Amino acid sequence: MAFNAPRGTADILPDEQPHWELIRRTAASVAERFGYRRIDTPAFEDTSLFKRGVGEETDVVQKEMYTFEDLGGDSLTLRPEGTAPVCRAYIEHGMASWPKPVRLYYVEPMFRYERPQAGRFRQFHQFGVEAFGDTSPQVDVEVIELGWLFLRELGLKGLSLRVNSIGDSIDRPRHLQALRAYYAQHADELPKVDRDRLQRSPLRLLDSKEPESQALAERAPRSVDYLSDANRVRWDQTLRLLDSLKSVYPEMDYAVDHRLVRGFDYYTHTVFEIEPSGAQGQSTLLGGGRYDGLMEALGGQPTPGTGFAAGLERLVLNLRKQTPAESSGTGVQVVAVALGDAASQKVVEIAAALRARGVATVIAPSGRPMRDQLRFANSLSAKYALIVGQKEIERGVATLKLMDAEGGQSEIGLDVHAVLAAIGQRAAH
Repeated sequence: MAFNAPRGTADILPDEQPHWELIRRTAASVAERFGYRRIDTPAFEDTSLFKRGVGEETDVVQKEMYTFEDLGGDSLTLRPEGTAPVCRAYIEHGMASWPKPVRLYYVEPMFRYERPQAGRFRQFHQFGVEAFGDTSPQVDVEVIELGWLFLRELGLKGLSLRVNSIGDSIDRPRHLQALRAYYAQHADELPKVDRDRLQRSPLRLLDSKEPESQALAERAPRSVDYLSDANRVRWDQTLRLLDSLKSVYPEMDYAVDHRLVRGFDYYTHTVFEIEPSGAQGQSTLLGGGRYDGLMEALGGQPTPGTGFAAGLERLVLNLRKQTPAESSGTGVQVVAVALGDAASQKVVEIAAALRARGVATVIAPSGRPMRDQLRFANSLSAKYALIVGQKEIERGVATLKLMDAEGGQSEIGLDVHAVLAAIGQRAAH
């Protein structure tokens, strides 16, 4: 019997790790530069957390959640998104007493039963940020700037930013009523999947991937036309703040997209997505927005929030297209080559001493000719080979070979201090 990874999952092999490490490292660096601190939540939560937070009528809750009953009879769900769990942690651990806004970020796996395709998996990874406790448009723009800088520092180019305002709980019903009336006049033109969505989630028709629905969405009622006077002022201020970022990020040429909505019920006010130029909403790298009612819906005190999430798998795909792969070498500095049993014992001792002092050291497979052991050192892209044989032990020396095109070598003392000194001397040159 041959086993394969489950459909919709993927192994991240050693040669693929450099891009992943770059993303994780850059995410932490940029988030912490803005004052965000890391949080990790459990891989599974009470199912009702997502039903209440994400929305009963969303595709995620209706079709895509991995839900199971544990041995105690509790209904649990593998985390399909990161915001609701972070809100739950905020409530549970009394973060409401922390200085506002509370800024948090995470890099974690998520799980959704989706149709696998390029950049989309059933187990996938997200980098997300959440800011709680501040209603200011300035925090919305901070989150957008953080996402833009993150993608820029990854080396991605040709990005486009789309923004929209979908209003609040007062604006939304009037817009939804207009959408239902509009689409009811064109129901015969809708594909079946969107006719089913019309009553339970008409906003989803605006970002439908069906060609017929896309044409209708271009003429659909716009959410900004249903904003209250106060929310219109708020939206205008958001756009002015975005304009102010252009002096630092001249490439940030955002566009207001009246079809832009997000897939979860908890969003309010500003929503945004960043994608590669020309992607037309089909390859979003990073997206998010404000969700001022979510904390209260989950049983906490009314607390405004805003944030985003970025899919790491899709980022890796775009990095491969736009940037050369980093070295896939092992990072090994020294390969220790032993010729004979007595040499093997000494090599184990020296290799252990080197590792304890921070030098990446691997011992070549024993019992092989020196030529094969040096070939092994080359396969690891090691900088040095430390060669020890019976004669070297008798004389108290070792041979340090530089594993580059020149292949120079020198005789050094048979102890860790001599090796460290020789490596340091060569590095200095």
